[in-house]
Amino acid sequence: MPDAVHLGSGKVRELYALDDERLLLVASDRISTFDVVLPTAIPDKGRVLTGLAAFWFARTRFICPNHLLALRPDGRSTECRRLEMLPIECVVRGYLSGSGWKDYGRTGEVCGHPLPAGLRESDRLPEPIFTPATKAQSGHDLNITREEGARLVGAERFAHVERLSIALYRWAAAHALEHGIIVADTKFEFGTDRDGRLVLGDEAVTPDSSRFWPADQYAPGGPQPSYDKQYVRDFCEKIGWGKTYPGPELPPDVVAGTRRRYVEAFERLTGIRFDDYLANPSAVLT
Repeated sequence: MPDAVHLGSGKVRELYALDDERLLLVASDRISTFDVVLPTAIPDKGRVLTGLAAFWFARTRFICPNHLLALRPDGRSTECRRLEMLPIECVVRGYLSGSGWKDYGRTGEVCGHPLPAGLRESDRLPEPIFTPATKAQSGHDLNITREEGARLVGAERFAHVERLSIALYRWAAAHALEHGIIVADTKFEFGTDRDGRLVLGDEAVTPDSSRFWPADQYAPGGPQPSYDKQYVRDFCEKIGWGKTYPGPELPPDVVAGTRRRYVEAFERLTGIRFDDYLANPSAVLT
């Protein structure tokens, strides 16, 4: 891209500088699991992530500002404002699953939140809880307590991102449930702009940053069917991969099944046919 300078690569995204004020995020079709990028891509995955994140960004500005400036015609590139990102990941859990379920089994708590006794895996929590995380040098997400999070960003700012994260989760989860999808948990990332305002960045409520469950198949007491990359995680667990580099190649049926789940989630949540999005990405903004 002659108008951009490449700044770096993440597991999924490529980051470019457009100028001193703007960045370009390009979502690839790469997929990672257990912090390892797999050698097999999922066709159109990057477009699903970009379009779905833009859909939420366009509809949650009344809760907080976000970094979105424009979508490019390729459907996978987002022009956004530069931010100074906070060093915590803002995870909100509405259901007991994943690492939260494991923590609860050991301690009866999740990231310092005491929970009622006798909860089952995938049970809905009495109220959504904010469970921050941070990145270790190895790249693994590490759950931290509220006190640890407050030490990283300051108590006042921590309280602010907690309020915003829970408000965003409640709004998105209610919308999703109306369209047949349970958002079991999700991760937000915030930064500050040049005026010091908190701004939502990165992505929002996508199959990569959330657990999406089909509401009509919800049955607490164990793992749930999903629209997210849990399908790939399950395959990797099933074949006995050691969760270290290099990752396994994905067979065609897993690739097709994953793409189908991502696209179905997009269409359910946005009400837009994916082919229509490919023809006109700006459709998710209206």
